[in-house]
Amino acid sequence: MKQTQYSNFLPIIIAVLCGLKSYASAEAPKTFRVNDLTFERPEAWNWERPSSQMRKAQLSAPGKDGAADVVFFYFGPGGAGGVQANVDRWMGQFQNVSGKKTESKKIGGIPITFVQASGTFLSGPPFGQKVPKAGYALRGAIIGAKGGAIFIKMTGPKKTVEKAAPDFMEMAEKSLK
Repeated sequence: MKQTQYSNFLPIIIAVLCGLKSYASAEAPKTFRVNDLTFERPEAWNWERPSSQMRKAQLSAPGKDGAADVVFFYFGPGGAGGVQANVDRWMGQFQNVSGKKTESKKIGGIPITFVQASGTFLSGPPFGQKVPKAGYALRGAIIGAKGGAIFIKMTGPKKTVEKAAPDFMEMAEKSLK
């Protein structure tokens, strides 16, 4: 008799689980806007609710060594300083830096600067206590969009960041086409 009792709940459980899946899908947009650009989230990456008001979008790129955080910032025209100030700030978040590289180009007439580095990442809020994370890497993009620069920063375990780098580059470049 118990088996029959519980089997009556099976369709309800399935319906609830399907509903949760569609709710999660609704919360995870495939495309999203930051300033005047539209970005397409790589399929394997997860959408996350931004953890602060400064973040306009937040994703995570999964990896065997841990996920990498991908964060989008937009502060309006002239906000957060120029390209070099942000490159310097990002590089300053690393100790024992290696693989440091900056490359600028234009796509569709819009300037974009890519940044990369690896080492010990000093994780934490801008003016708070930092937690050193050895074996981390950075991939960044600064897009000179019309209404103000868009800053995209991916940090995480080096292997995860390196594996996610092609998707990161494609996502940033595709927003300019």
